[in-house]
Amino acid sequence: MKRRTTIALAAAATLTAMSVGSAFAATEIQWWHAMGGVNGERVNKIAGDFNATQSTYKVVPVYKGNYTETMTASIAAFRAKKQPHIVQVFEVGTATMMAAKGAVYPIEDVMKDSGLAFDKSIYLPAVISYYQRPNGDLLSMPFNSSTPVLWYNRDAFKKAGLDPNKPPKTWDEMASASKKLLASGMKCGFSFGWQSWVMVENFSAWHNLALGTMANGFEGLGTEFTFNNPKVVAMLQKIADWSKDKVFEYGGRRGESLPKFTNGECGMWMNSSAYYGSMKKNAKFDYAQSMLPLDTSSASAPQNSIIGGATLWVLKGHDQGDYKGVGQFMKFLSSPAVQAWWHQETGYVPITTPAYALSKKQGFYKSNPGTDTAIKQLSLNTPTPSSRGLRFGNFVQIRDIINEEMEAIWAGKKSAQKGLDDAVRRGNVLLRKFQRANKGS
Repeated sequence: MKRRTTIALAAAATLTAMSVGSAFAATEIQWWHAMGGVNGERVNKIAGDFNATQSTYKVVPVYKGNYTETMTASIAAFRAKKQPHIVQVFEVGTATMMAAKGAVYPIEDVMKDSGLAFDKSIYLPAVISYYQRPNGDLLSMPFNSSTPVLWYNRDAFKKAGLDPNKPPKTWDEMASASKKLLASGMKCGFSFGWQSWVMVENFSAWHNLALGTMANGFEGLGTEFTFNNPKVVAMLQKIADWSKDKVFEYGGRRGESLPKFTNGECGMWMNSSAYYGSMKKNAKFDYAQSMLPLDTSSASAPQNSIIGGATLWVLKGHDQGDYKGVGQFMKFLSSPAVQAWWHQETGYVPITTPAYALSKKQGFYKSNPGTDTAIKQLSLNTPTPSSRGLRFGNFVQIRDIINEEMEAIWAGKKSAQKGLDDAVRRGNVLLRKFQRANKGS
């Protein structure tokens, strides 16, 4: 009898402990993201730091592959009613997310429904405008925004007799510097990554050239591509011709060409400012970053560059109480201290002016000259309809088309005119497909 009583008491105690534990268990907030490697570790730190500030919610970051894989996974999960609370989606997925009826919980509504103050005026205009509805409502929370810059090897410049404090400002100077770098023993002058983003999308914005009609898609679904214009064609053809002499060397669609720069093969590299962390880790030479070169035959002065990177979208379908935790996390994520740390560690731009001001106050730009290049490029001038960004449906797939056609140009299989004409023709087919699927949305 005594043994039975003891067992019964033990069982009761266990049940009591379990009920108490469950009563105080933190509500999990699932955050799917596309940050691998070192940046993935930084994402984990942000989540961990937030979790340490309170015990009601626990943000659980989950790496789901690259940007395309993460967005595809989240769409599939939503259809299966197994969606995360937060998903990181790259900028070219914006139109697709906007068209996902019933799936998105706009961030302004999340903050309002959570009783949290939300001041849009503190966010960088070049960043926030990309993710707003025509009425100004913000759909997703800016997180990791970047823009392409010119990275260059200062040590290689010195060896080649070039001034390390005067990187090329024009494409003619890029060619001249590349030839001197080659003469000094380097394997190539320059390379670039994320080639559609850098050499079509940003080249167009930098020179105030429209990618498409209807304000690059911001004014409606009936947009058509126009990036096969004479100025973009001439630039890409020039680069293709340069490749014959190793002035330019192609190294992949995304970031695969990074080792060409960090290993000392190419003296210059155009890609995201967010490679700052990789540069610190891998480059064994003195490097710096500068603004993108200007094609003086296309414009007399640069306009502004456009962002890449991603925002955090909140998905519907969870308990309303969960979204209070989402709102709290978004508030934490946007705080000056967190954003300044993220910016300084990664090279992504700070998404708010207070975070930028804090980085200045902390002396980051004085200690690391050139690290404000991305911010300067984005805010160089008030964005125009051609330099605000882009909002094209199916652009994830269209980028693949552009990449295919650009690779055919670099390989000498097509002229720049033919390649871009084919990219526009094939891309317009997908624009019409998206338009038909989302008519009336």
